[in-house]
Amino acid sequence: MPGVVEIPDVVARSMAKFASVFRCEPQRKHFAEYLTGLMIAANKSVSGISAEFVDATDQSCLNRFLTSVEWDVEEVNRLRVELLQEDPATRFHDGGVIALDNVLIDHDGKLIEDVGWFWDHAEERNKIAHDYLFANYVCSSGKHYPLEFRRFRKRDQCAARGEEFRDHNVLFRELVDWACDREIPGDFTFDSYFTHADTLNHIHSKQDRFGRPRGYVGDLKLNRKIASHGKELRVDEFASAIQVSDRKEIRRGDQRQWYFTCTVRIPRVSHKVRLLIIWNNRRDPRPRKVLVTNKTNWEVKRTLACYRYRWTGTETFHRDGKQHLGMGDCQLRSGQGQTRHMYLVMLAYSLLMRKLEQRRVRKSHKPTTIGEACKAAITDALKRTLEWAIEKVAQKNCSVAELTHQLGLTP
Repeated sequence: MPGVVEIPDVVARSMAKFASVFRCEPQRKHFAEYLTGLMIAANKSVSGISAEFVDATDQSCLNRFLTSVEWDVEEVNRLRVELLQEDPATRFHDGGVIALDNVLIDHDGKLIEDVGWFWDHAEERNKIAHDYLFANYVCSSGKHYPLEFRRFRKRDQCAARGEEFRDHNVLFRELVDWACDREIPGDFTFDSYFTHADTLNHIHSKQDRFGRPRGYVGDLKLNRKIASHGKELRVDEFASAIQVSDRKEIRRGDQRQWYFTCTVRIPRVSHKVRLLIIWNNRRDPRPRKVLVTNKTNWEVKRTLACYRYRWTGTETFHRDGKQHLGMGDCQLRSGQGQTRHMYLVMLAYSLLMRKLEQRRVRKSHKPTTIGEACKAAITDALKRTLEWAIEKVAQKNCSVAELTHQLGLTP
């Protein structure tokens, strides 16, 4: 919406928390305007966000704020996570889950730092994109938010910079270390791309506050080898040999599936793991999914619940970030600009998540989705603009032509 005259409450109420990061008031103003634009602007590029505000400075000022002005984006992220700990609904908890996954962020420009051609499995095509790996937190309340990210760089990009190449699994382990170093509680969950010996051993080597190995639940490919009763065989071969009579029923609402669970060894994995093999129908020869966890004493429902938070923690953030918060709309060529943009998207998402009503205590006046929260921010901004316009006309004898010009509504 054009003609924003005042920052909406969802942003304004958190500004004091982050004020110390910035050296001067103009920087704080750009910070608040960018967050607001991510929530309410139709065009969430730098120029599009700048155009939303009455009496805004030139868009080059906002550009410089993202690309060259000195401020610590990691401190912003630290304060964001700290802010989330003030609310019981978004506070860390031993029952929380840390979900990790990567996502491709489309871009139009080939000159943006770190972009490259990547194969998108969902769309079955190559695209120009950034490849991000996110660690996300799912609270025991069900609320969720991103913790930290790494941007993947291809081998030739690293060579051109004289940097060491780090593949996805190295970046994955960096994010695990990031969470463990900050003593963030919870079990890790991830898909089959990251379920291999180095990753599983790395997580198992970490300890929680009780001195126990950190837990994980991963998706296991059917062609992976396991060791059972002194023999090595593929997971799909092992699953097909399980008798129909040994498969047990599990229900989730009206959905019925069948499962078998056992403790096995995986080559090169330093500890025992429990497999959870799931079939859609009891007599299916091929399983629907196979999960693996180092929590060998967990019951089936707990393992499934942990793994299902992978969708809640990653896919939901990726979807809402792209659809509502301009995750892929920044076209700045600078890598620092892209990094700062992503951290500010994470902050905008977190501020909106704090405003959401939990579904089980639904109240009509509070949003329950990020999309609804963005609409509420737009309504707040529009209300302030209308109040400003009425005051201009009533008290300062401003003409309609002058008013529409100030609001940027003239053609």
